[in-house]
Amino acid sequence: MTGEESVTVVVVDDHALFRAGVRSELGRRAAVVGEAGTVADGIEVVLKLRPQVVLLDVHMPDGGGVAVIAGAAPQAPNVRYLALSVSDAPEDVIATIRSGARGYVTKTIATEELEDAIVRVAAGDAYFSPRLAGFVLDAFAAPAPTAPDPDLDQLTSREREVLRHIARGYMYKEIAQRLTISSKTVEAHVSAVLRKLQLSNRHQLSRWAVERDLD
Repeated sequence: MTGEESVTVVVVDDHALFRAGVRSELGRRAAVVGEAGTVADGIEVVLKLRPQVVLLDVHMPDGGGVAVIAGAAPQAPNVRYLALSVSDAPEDVIATIRSGARGYVTKTIATEELEDAIVRVAAGDAYFSPRLAGFVLDAFAAPAPTAPDPDLDQLTSREREVLRHIARGYMYKEIAQRLTISSKTVEAHVSAVLRKLQLSNRHQLSRWAVERDLD
């Protein structure tokens, strides 16, 4: 897209006055080519016109933005979606983004900023109102995968329990009381762990457990 071309936009919102306002406010960088007031009409218009960006209301009487995306996206994979809503609830933001929207802004947004959001979403970028971005980052942040530990994997669940208590500094008798087993059973588990890990004594075992953050 060159700098002189307008991004083609479809507005799906159940308030006709709001749709008219968006149409009149957008300038040369974005042009409304179609609109709809229901989910069904929205899907039909999107599939017919194949705009570059669809401005979606999140909540409508017959569904909302998520339903429009679900109905249109499989048949029009190149169309991009930008939620434009009065709602800034985290659950609405997250559900809409999970459904496939590329951005989410609230209806308090200034016209110039909305145009910028439309252009950026059309180009493949994501765009969020500043305070909403944190919701998305929190929702999609995944803990870093931990590498498998073959030494730890060879221990039984009970042996791991005993090992965790050793890492916390408990004596055999205290471990026995906490796990409701005998001290001799604790000693047997420790001996088995030492043998499997090829360690010589409790001190080495405790250090091994602490290094793996088992406490």
